[in-house]
Amino acid sequence: MIAIKVPPLGESIVEATVSRWLKQEGEAVNPGETLVELETDKITVEVPALKGGTLVKRVAQEGDVVGVDALLGEVDESGAGAAAPAAAPAPAMASAPAAAAATGDVKASPAARKVAAESGVDLAAVTGTGRGGVVSKPDVLAAASGAPAPVAPAAPAPAPKAVAAPIVRTGEREVREKMTTRRKRSAENLLLAQHSTAHLTTFNEIDMTAVSALRERLKEKVEKEHGVRLSFMPFFVKAATQALKAYPVVNAQIDGEHIVYKNYVNMGIAVASDAGLVVPNVKDADRKGILDISRDIAGLAKKARDGKLAMDDLTGGSFTITNGGVFGSLISTPIINYPQVGILGLHKTQDRPVAIDGKVEIRPMMYVALSYDHRIIDGQQAVLFLVRVKELMEDPAAMLIDD
Repeated sequence: MIAIKVPPLGESIVEATVSRWLKQEGEAVNPGETLVELETDKITVEVPALKGGTLVKRVAQEGDVVGVDALLGEVDESGAGAAAPAAAPAPAMASAPAAAAATGDVKASPAARKVAAESGVDLAAVTGTGRGGVVSKPDVLAAASGAPAPVAPAAPAPAPKAVAAPIVRTGEREVREKMTTRRKRSAENLLLAQHSTAHLTTFNEIDMTAVSALRERLKEKVEKEHGVRLSFMPFFVKAATQALKAYPVVNAQIDGEHIVYKNYVNMGIAVASDAGLVVPNVKDADRKGILDISRDIAGLAKKARDGKLAMDDLTGGSFTITNGGVFGSLISTPIINYPQVGILGLHKTQDRPVAIDGKVEIRPMMYVALSYDHRIIDGQQAVLFLVRVKELMEDPAAMLIDD
């Protein structure tokens, strides 16, 4: 019998949540085939079969929190254990054809897959209302209760009037769901940032006319010749790296009674994924041009969506940019990604009347925010940093000149 155990998860990570099993008890497995996925606070870890055989026992169930080296299951190398599940059968519904569909290629959250397996709901027949058509747990609960299948709206529907019951499709007034390891750690880190730093935010606004015109002029050529879709984010990354050179304390870190100044910029880019918010970073962004930065951002975003981020992608960041504007946010106060001391928040570009040379003109304007740790960054430095970002974005040609 071969024990399947939780592998080392990375520096400072001691536990994970069993996200989903890809094999049922009694199924044959091949060497190297993924048996189970574990979700940590940073990445998703695939646990493969060390040798071929039959999965005879799943010790840890989906949703369980497990520590490093904990027993997840057992594989019978001889293959004789195929009948073992008869002594400890899985739920009856899980053996139905619907359970097989739940482990297929349908885009569904781990919680949705678990409920589908327990209730015998065919995920392939459920309409996903989550972002990108992902089937969520409420979608499966609705299907299991016999309620009409929800239809994802083509456009945002008007906000419904307040009702007494938060979830009406299942007839339940409340649904209790255990927080994932990633969500718990994210909550702890956010509280740590708020409690451990002198958190302060300063604001400015950027006229996006010049950079919008430059991007519009170059995007088709860049995509055709370099295979890169040019967004505004690489311009902001480039502007921020140059501003950090001018005000290095914004790129620093507190270590006890010392301030650690970093002669590099590993730029963290906040990315929203189905598993939650992650912040992979572009290594040595200060040494790269806009095209290379754009390639790196696109690669990291794809890895985040596919759940393929490595630990190296998520560690070592020195400064972070978050863009709430892609969701329509007009202004916000981002929370520092501790132990960093600064984070730049981008927002929605919106046409607004502004005074230009004594005349009122309509310009595409964006509010930007810098949240910073006031313990080592003075207000003057924070404001001047943000002003420098503004100057570079409003005159993007200046980014071609190294400070």
